[in-house]
Amino acid sequence: MPQTLEDLEKLKHAPAVPGVEDLFLRRWSPRAFADKDVSNDDLKKIFEAARWAASSYNEQPWRFFLGRRGDATYQKIFDALVEFNQGWAKSAPVLILSVASNKFAQNGSPNKYSIHDTGAATANLALQATALGLHTHSMAGFDHSKARKLFNVSEDYDIGAVTALGYLGDPMTLHDQIRAQETSPRQRMPLGEFVLTDWDKPAL
Repeated sequence: MPQTLEDLEKLKHAPAVPGVEDLFLRRWSPRAFADKDVSNDDLKKIFEAARWAASSYNEQPWRFFLGRRGDATYQKIFDALVEFNQGWAKSAPVLILSVASNKFAQNGSPNKYSIHDTGAATANLALQATALGLHTHSMAGFDHSKARKLFNVSEDYDIGAVTALGYLGDPMTLHDQIRAQETSPRQRMPLGEFVLTDWDKPAL
């Protein structure tokens, strides 16, 4: 069990890989957040990073609903979460809901890559947060229909994910099951399982 938050950070960082930027290795998704607000200045930097994500035809299909703890947007996002996620996400000072335009603005034809592109913007957001000493945790556990209704999202937009954002908090505030996950090293499948030359044929 890590004794300090600094110990926890070190435990959660991916092993060093020569040539891979440290920023990618330091990004991870905690469930315990500190009772500390995120400044507007940092939020602007985080969404500026999201702004410059790649997208099909530069469509930039993403839209982000930004909720700060105590405001109506935060409460609506929180209310859409499943009970399990409400149990830990209530400590996060920021909740973000992403949606993606499913039609190209230029001609109204279906944009089948909008969720992919919105995911890319969310990844940029997460990495910029990491660079600023913050953390994010994106989640699928929420009622999409409820979120759509609460924010009056038209059918021209697909619902993406909810992302909690804030500073790392004390894992002892979590219940036993997720505390164990929070304080265990991360694992990833080897490259040979997902970088392929053909089905089931590793490329690296």
